[in-house]
Amino acid sequence: MEKIYGYFPELDAVQRERLAALYDLYADWNAKINVVSRKDFDQLYVRHVLHSLAIAKVCRFDDGARILDVGCGGGFPSIPLAILFPGAHFMAADSIRKKITVVEGVSRSLGLENLTPRCVRVETLTERFDYVVSRAVTAMPEFVKWVWPKLERGRHGTLPNGILCLKGGDLAEELARTGKHWDLYDIHTFFDEEFFETKKVVYTPKK
Repeated sequence: MEKIYGYFPELDAVQRERLAALYDLYADWNAKINVVSRKDFDQLYVRHVLHSLAIAKVCRFDDGARILDVGCGGGFPSIPLAILFPGAHFMAADSIRKKITVVEGVSRSLGLENLTPRCVRVETLTERFDYVVSRAVTAMPEFVKWVWPKLERGRHGTLPNGILCLKGGDLAEELARTGKHWDLYDIHTFFDEEFFETKKVVYTPKK
């Protein structure tokens, strides 16, 4: 937790309390429904929470911004981001019911009124969003095809509306096949931990 406080010194008391509560909440839920790998659960704050918050180092969301987390799993990156941006509105979507059950339980315990869990295939959503976030759900050409129609043009944060994804490895060919221009941000320039050495935030605006 101290690492997160160091990287985000602006956190208020409520945000710190909610972030601190995540370990016990996920430990309790993970004993019932395995959504966080047990082999790296002790690294929850680096590999899941801080990794999620890397998006906030690239784009700060305005109050009222609408953000869709596609394939949210146990709630990453949407739950840490919803804690950090209480004025923005998040939808955490996943097609696997047990994962959404965990997101519902964690967000309810935290009192996250700005996060809506949905058990749904993202292709069927009718809502529109300012930003889409995700963590390595599928190959980017397929991902873009799913979400591009859900995005509205405009600017509701420090970057124009668009897609912000957490990815790793050599992405050049995969991103090129989307036919869109991407900006790549190396997470190790924000955070010192070795885990982030090959991790990136990739961004493309809705034009």
